[in-house]
Amino acid sequence: MEIGYGLSSEEHSPLELVRNAVRAEELGFAFAGISDHFHPWIKDQGHSSFVWAVVGAIAQATERIRLGTGVTCPTVRTHPAIVAQAGATAACLMPGRFFLGVGSGEALNEHILGDRWPPAPVRLAMLEEAVQVIRLLWEGGSQDHYGTHYTLEDATIFDLPDERPPIVVAAAGPQAAQLARRIGDGMWSVGPDSQSVDTFEQGGGAEKPRYAQAVVCWADDEAEARQTAHREWPNVGVTGQLKQDLPTPAHFEQAIQMVTEEDVAASVPCGPDVARHVEAVHEFADAGFTHVYLQQVGPDQDGFFRFWERELQPALRQEGLI
Repeated sequence: MEIGYGLSSEEHSPLELVRNAVRAEELGFAFAGISDHFHPWIKDQGHSSFVWAVVGAIAQATERIRLGTGVTCPTVRTHPAIVAQAGATAACLMPGRFFLGVGSGEALNEHILGDRWPPAPVRLAMLEEAVQVIRLLWEGGSQDHYGTHYTLEDATIFDLPDERPPIVVAAAGPQAAQLARRIGDGMWSVGPDSQSVDTFEQGGGAEKPRYAQAVVCWADDEAEARQTAHREWPNVGVTGQLKQDLPTPAHFEQAIQMVTEEDVAASVPCGPDVARHVEAVHEFADAGFTHVYLQQVGPDQDGFFRFWERELQPALRQEGLI
């Protein structure tokens, strides 16, 4: 298993994201995943920078660490042709180090231009066509496409990397996992969802990488960590269709009134106990994931980096997880 580091665009400024990516590379993380949001989940998270500008800065500040968007929605807010151009440019800046994570999105980010927020089956169909458009443009030359959802006319991407970046498709549930298996170079998840992995692996996905996000909150004191996780990342308790359809941070702030500290701590390992963090990684390994990136909730990224270097990374090696 490869262990990565989570760059939370909702919690950190652009300069902090670049600094954290550099530090993650120094400390031996294999890759990083960076979120692509227009809004944070709640206003108190405080940030939501333009991911492609940050990707460019990270490309110039690092030398080895791989980086993927976790994940970009190429269907409503951003036309897939623009995502194709952005992804190609990122791959030119990071030869062999960039991968494009894509998903069907959330209303929180995608409704902002006044477009209709379609139901889930339509969003998956849009995502499938969007990936088709991206791959078409990455073939080079002038391209046309007249599809159900997207149009291209005489579109050419002039700066293409020698090696096209992998496209990793987000999957939550069987239909999305089937789509990821069919059109993706890998699968992306936000939890240890073994059912989605099983669906993805059937009929051709077993040889492809499976990525997942593991949210954690390290602190010297468990009570402090629980409070931080509940304050900074209560959106982890908003699940299912509600998470997909709420349109603004204000709506999430209403929804999280029902999320308790215990709800958050049930899914986010909190505190200094290295065994609990190792157990969380084990859950992803047991579910069939090949790549897991750890997102430390809250401002104390330096404390987490020390914990990783001194305790967590050696413990994961001892367990044979890395």
